[in-house]
Formats: sequence, C-alpha cells, structure tokens
Amino acid sequence: MGLRFIFMLTRNDRTVADAMEQLRTALALGVRHIGFKDIGLPLDKLKALNSAIKAGGATSYLEVVSLDRDSEIASARAAVEIGIDILLGGTRVDDVLPLIAGTTIQYCPFPGTISGHPSVLEGSIDEIVASARALASRDGVHGLDLLAYRSHENVPALIEAVCSAVAKPVYVAGSIDTPGRIAALKEAGAAGFTIGTAALDGNYPAEGKDVPSQLKTIIRDVALLNRHISPFHKENLNSAFGRFSDTWPPQIAAGVNNLQIKLAKFEGEVGWHFNNCEDEVFFVHKGRMLMKFRDRDEIIEEGEFIVVPHGVERCPTALEERCEVVLLEVGATSHAAGTPSTA
Repeated sequence: MGLRFIFMLTRNDRTVADAMEQLRTALALGVRHIGFKDIGLPLDKLKALNSAIKAGGATSYLEVVSLDRDSEIASARAAVEIGIDILLGGTRVDDVLPLIAGTTIQYCPFPGTISGHPSVLEGSIDEIVASARALASRDGVHGLDLLAYRSHENVPALIEAVCSAVAKPVYVAGSIDTPGRIAALKEAGAAGFTIGTAALDGNYPAEGKDVPSQLKTIIRDVALLNRHISPFHKENLNSAFGRFSDTWPPQIAAGVNNLQIKLAKFEGEVGWHFNNCEDEVFFVHKGRMLMKFRDRDEIIEEGEFIVVPHGVERCPTALEERCEVVLLEVGATSHAAGTPSTA
C-alpha cells in the first residue's frame, strides 16, 4: 500500500463550518481518504458529512480531540452513531474498545501523552515508543495516530522509531505542511498522514493558495513518492513510423505488461508462418493488407484490424507499394519471414 493522504476538513482541531463545500472539492479531485473532528459541527451535520464521504467513494475518518474521559466516551459513541470507517486519536483504549466492539470501525489511538488544544504530544521518544508498543499489542487496535509534528522531539527519528517498533500502520498527524515533511514520514515508514489547516489556509507550497490548488499539489507530491506518476506521454503513429525505414521484422515501440506494441513496414509478401503459443493483432495504419489464410483471403483496410490466433498459418501481403501495420503480441513472438515461430 502506498502512502495514504487523509484530507481533514478541520482547522485548529475543529471541523470547519464549510466542511460540506470543501468535501465536494476534495471528492472532485479524487481524494479518497477524508476526515473530520468530533467538534465544530453538531452531530446531525457530522452524520451528513460522513454519508457524503461514503457516497463519494471515499473512506471516512473521525479524529477524537477530547481531553477528559467522559468526553472521549461521548466521542466514541458518536463515532458509532455517525458510522465512520476509521476512528483516529483518543487515549482511553479501555473505555473505547468496548463501545466499538461489534462494529466495523478500525481504531487508531494516540500513543504517548496528549495535552492541550490544539493537541500536543509530550514525552521522550522512548516513552512514546513504549506507549505505541503497548497500544499496538491490544486486540481491536488496528493502528496508531502519531502526533509526530506536535512533538518537541526529533520528528523523523520519532516516526521511524514508532514505525519500527510496531507491526500495525502508523498515521502521522500535526502540522504537516511541506513536501519535505511528507517525504520524511514516507522514508520513516509511515502508512499515511493527515493535512487539514495547512491546505485550508493555503500554507502548503503550491501555485495557488486556494483549496483546489493545495489539494492538487499534495496529491501530486504523494503520487511522486508512491511512484504512481506515469513516465509515458502520448505517441503519434506517423512520427513513430517515420523514425525507421527498415521493412520487416517489426520494431518494438512500447510494452504493456508482457504485451508488446510493434510497428512494421513491409512490401509484397512477408511469407507463410505461424506462432505456436501467442495470438496476434494486426492493425493497418497506412496502405492495404491482404492476409492470406489456408482457407481464405482477408483484405484489411486502413483503420481496420484482424486477430490471428496462434497455430494459424498466415501470409501478410502489402497490396500497395508499402503497408504500415501496428502489431499487438506477447513479447517472445518471433517474426522470421517464411518460417514458423517457435516462441
């Protein structure tokens, strides 16, 4: 699983008043992990927000910021009533686990000591790691919500130490507002991270400070780290055929999994041959091709294609001075004219 970007509809640990509007923007851009806090909006609006997140095909997160036991219990009950997918935060595992038992909620509490509002992570790296180990060992705890960037410790070292100490996913929260910080937590082994205030306030380094520009840039930066950026650009067939003059055998233009896209120019007959194992597709780009079979002849015009099954003898023939053909076939296919392929 690649690094997960969770867009929080929050500012300073409170769900924003225009959360629904921001949600529509995020869903339109393809954000698929979206969260909010248990304060800032009334319960009925949080329910509507959660429903809209799921209706948009995204996973919903609720992050608890309650500081006392009664409030955290109330937040856990609200999480069940709202029907969120993943419950982030909170520190009172013994109180929360019985409340979410029997639901599908995945629970990721805070390791370490949390204080203040906005929340701050206290304690040394060793103390936080010890807390993380204890929490991760509990049945019903699916992962951890690490407020790494709200700690005064060495943050990359803290993230790496916690991720190395537990086998469950670690999500990192708290003041993540630069590509460098995202790259650091990826390097340290985090499963995901949250960004809320930074994007809503236009603080992430992007071309624009508006939310769409902020989210597009974060999505791009995460895709780069996850190696989900395509290195390929469009190809023009006329230009591709213009890069070589040799006739048969075909030239490899690109590959898709174990399938190769080949370009071939030929004049007259190529010769009778067949493939033992691989089917082929012949697509005529320019000219006209006669495909001779043992039982019939087929003329393939420009813009048409024909599938030739393996084991079937055929003899491609250019009906005009030169024919240009695109072939789709398995990479091992041989094209020695006049001889059967043993690929």
